[in-house]
Amino acid sequence: MQRFTELKVWHRSHEFALAIYRLSGRFPPSERFGLTTQLRRAALSVPTNIAEGSKRLGRQEFARFLNIAEGSLAETEYLLMFSRDLGYLGDQGSKASLAEADEIARMLNALRAKVQQAK
Repeated sequence: MQRFTELKVWHRSHEFALAIYRLSGRFPPSERFGLTTQLRRAALSVPTNIAEGSKRLGRQEFARFLNIAEGSLAETEYLLMFSRDLGYLGDQGSKASLAEADEIARMLNALRAKVQQAK
């Protein structure tokens, strides 16, 4: 198993989590312990699960953690949509973030499939 820092999808999801932290920093103070926290935790869960899974024994365990990362990314996508609909994100910011989430989802799916098929 290669080191997680060598995976392109980890780098993309790490940068995405950083961007989400910056973006959610502009949310209203009343959301500090609500939407802001939940969005940040979901986004951070993606690269975290890639990293943790890469150190698990066996490919099936790694694939399981990649699937958990996929679930966290889907949660992040929904929370971005919800934030947009509340007016906390502009169209430009939400479109760029959702497009990046979509690309990371494709990368995660491809990596998970590759890991599951390898012997």
